[in-house]
Amino acid sequence: MGKRSRQRQKNQNAGRDDRDSNAGWGAGYADIVKENKLFEHYYKEQGLVPEGEFEEFMEAMREPLPATIRITGYKRYPDEQAWHTNMSRKIIRKSPLLEKFHQFLISETESGNISRQEAVSMIPPLLLKIEPHHKILDMCAAPGSKTAQLIEMLHSDMEVPFPEGFVIANDVDNKRCYLLVHQAKRLNSPCIMVVNHDASCIPTLQINSDGRKDILFYDRILCDVPCSGDGTMRKNIDVWKKWTTSNSLHLHGLQLRIAVRGVEQLAVGGRMVYSTCSLNPIEDEAVIAALLEKSEGSLELADASADLPGLKWMPGVTSWKLMTKEGQWYSDWSEVPKSRHTQIRPTMFPPKDPEKVANLHLQRCMRILPHHQNTGGFFVAVLVKKAPMPWNKRYPKVVLTSTRIPLDASSLLPEGTPEEVEEDGPGGKTEVEAEHEVPPGDSQEAGGKQDSVCGPPPSKKLRLFGYKEDPFVFLTEDDPVFNTIQSFYDLSPSFPKLNVLTRTHEGKKRHLYMVSKELRNVLQNNSERMKVINTGVKVWSRNSDGAEFGCAFRLAQEGIYTLQPYIRSRIISVSVEDIKVLLTQENPFLSKLEDNAHAQAKQLGMGSIVLKYIPNPNNPSEPQCAIQLCGWRGKTSIRAFVPRNERYHYLRMLGVEVFRDREGSGQKKRDGEKEGKEEEEVAVENEAELENGAENESSEPTTACSNKETKS
Repeated sequence: MGKRSRQRQKNQNAGRDDRDSNAGWGAGYADIVKENKLFEHYYKEQGLVPEGEFEEFMEAMREPLPATIRITGYKRYPDEQAWHTNMSRKIIRKSPLLEKFHQFLISETESGNISRQEAVSMIPPLLLKIEPHHKILDMCAAPGSKTAQLIEMLHSDMEVPFPEGFVIANDVDNKRCYLLVHQAKRLNSPCIMVVNHDASCIPTLQINSDGRKDILFYDRILCDVPCSGDGTMRKNIDVWKKWTTSNSLHLHGLQLRIAVRGVEQLAVGGRMVYSTCSLNPIEDEAVIAALLEKSEGSLELADASADLPGLKWMPGVTSWKLMTKEGQWYSDWSEVPKSRHTQIRPTMFPPKDPEKVANLHLQRCMRILPHHQNTGGFFVAVLVKKAPMPWNKRYPKVVLTSTRIPLDASSLLPEGTPEEVEEDGPGGKTEVEAEHEVPPGDSQEAGGKQDSVCGPPPSKKLRLFGYKEDPFVFLTEDDPVFNTIQSFYDLSPSFPKLNVLTRTHEGKKRHLYMVSKELRNVLQNNSERMKVINTGVKVWSRNSDGAEFGCAFRLAQEGIYTLQPYIRSRIISVSVEDIKVLLTQENPFLSKLEDNAHAQAKQLGMGSIVLKYIPNPNNPSEPQCAIQLCGWRGKTSIRAFVPRNERYHYLRMLGVEVFRDREGSGQKKRDGEKEGKEEEEVAVENEAELENGAENESSEPTTACSNKETKS
C-alpha cells in the first residue's frame, strides 16, 4: 500500500509540474466562474446603477482589482500619496519581470513607509477630517489599513512626538487583533491602543479630567462594519458563488446595533463615518435611515460632496426593495408574513412618509460603483452629532468601584439606553487580506463557517478576563530604572517619565514602552473594564552587556523618533557615506567613518548611541529628510541596530541596490568607497516570512546576503 501511494503521489506531482512548466507564471487552477444570476437580477431591480450602464458595471466586477498603494502621509513625501497600477496583485506577485517591484512593496510595507490598501478603503478616514488633538475610535478595525491611515493623520506634524489625540482600535476577533497590532506597530506611534470587544456593546470608558472622573466621548468614530462584501468581488472571488440576499438580512441588525453604539459614544459636534464594502441598500441606506429616525434629530447626514473633489460617486437612494433567497420581493413591512418576522425587520425598509424621507437627506450618502473609476464597490455616509441621543440626555452614572466589572452592556451603557444589545457578539472577520467577508446563510446552505467568510455570532458570551495578556505597568518618577538611564542619555527635564510602562509586575524589566499622557489617562482609569491587547511604542530594551558600560538599557529603533527629542548625549552626527557604511557592513571599524563622525565616536564610551543625519538644503542630491538610527559604539567598531526592511528603505533613498534577482546577479559598487571595495548586497529574505509578519529586528543586525530563493 505504501509503495502504491508513493507512486500515485509521484504521478500527481509529475502532472502538476508539467502543468506549471507548460502554462507559465500566469496560470494556475481553473478560475471560479464569475457569474451569479441572483446577484444580477437583484441589482437590476434595485436600480442602483445608472440606466444603460449595467453591462459595463458587471464587466468591471469581473475584472481583477488594480493594485493600489498609499505612501505614509506624515513622512514628508509629496502630496500625491496614493498610487495605483493597472495590474492585479496576483500579476505583481507572480510575474518574474516584476519581482523587484514586488519585493520593494513587501519591504516598504513592513517598514511602515507604504500601505497596500484598496483605493475605496482610503475614503472613510479622509472624510473624518482628523486633527492631531482628536480622540478617535475605530470600532471594527482589523485588519488595520484604515487604522494606519488614522494614525498617520494624527501625526501630521512630525515635530510633535506626542499629539494630544489618540486612536483606540477595536475588533471583536482576538486573533485578528494581533494582525491589527502588526499593522499599527509599523508606524511606531505612542498614540494607538488595540482593544478586543464586541463593537455593539463596547464599554463606556472613563478619564480623569481636572481631578474628577468623566466619561470619554470621542471626537471622531470610524464605523466600518462587517458586511456581505459584494463590493469586493473583484478581489474576493469566492463572493461570486456564495452571494445570496440572505447575507444582508443576517447582518442588518448587527450593523445597526454597532452604529447605535458608535453614536452613543460620539461627542456632540463630532463626526462618525459609517461605511461598508457592500452595495446593498439593506446594509447601507436602511441602516442610516433607521439610525437617523432613532436619533430624533440628534444626528444629521453631512454633505461631503466637496470633501473629495474628483471622486465619482452615486447619491444615496430613498427607495429600495427586499428580496429573499427564494426570490420573493417585499416593498413594505406590511407585506411580510409573520413567519418571516424573525428574519426580516421593519428597519430594513425605507420610510414611507415623503416629508420624513426628505428630512433624512439620504441622497448625501455616497455609493462608489466599480466601473466609474476602476475600483471596488463601496458605501460611505458621514454623520454629525448635533445633540445627545434622546435616550442619553443625562450623563451616564460613573461607577466608582475597585471590583472587576463584567462585560455587560446594561451596566456600562448610559442610563436610559434601550437594551438592544444581544448577549452574543458578532462573528469576526477572518481573512487577512479582505476588509470584509461574506456571512454564510443557513447552516444547511452554507455548510458551516468557512475560512473566507464571516461566521455567525459566537455561542459564548465574551469574557473580559478570559484572555492571557501581560499587564501594563506604569513606572513612577522615582523608579530605580531611571537612575542610570537619566545620566547615561542625559535626558531632558521635560522627559515624561510617567508615560513609560513595562509589561511585568515582577522581575527584571526587559523592555520599556511609552504612550502619550492621554492614553495613560485612559489605561489607568479603565484597566478593569477594558480588554487591552497592545499599546505603546518600545523605546528601550535591556542589554545584558550594557550595565558594565553605564546603562543596562539600549535604545530601540521603533521608538527613536519619539524618544530622541529628549536625549541630549550619546549622539553622533553622520553623513550619507557614513550611513552607507553602517547599513551595509555588519560591524565596521570606527575608522570606516568619515573624519567628523569618527572624531565624535572617539569621544564617547562604549554603549548605545544615536546616529543622526541632518539634511543639507544646499545639496539636493542627498536625502532631504532627517534620519535617526540606533547604534552601538563598541571598543573599536560601531554598528547600527536597525530592522532589516528599514535598512533597505534608507539604502534605497541613498541609491544603493538592495535586492538580488533570482539568478543572484546584480552586485553594485558603492559610490565614493574609500578603499574601492565592493559593497555588500542586501537581499530580501523569504517572502512568506515577511508577509507573515515575522520579527524583523535582530539584536545582531547584519546585511549579509541570503542564498535562499524568494518564493512567490
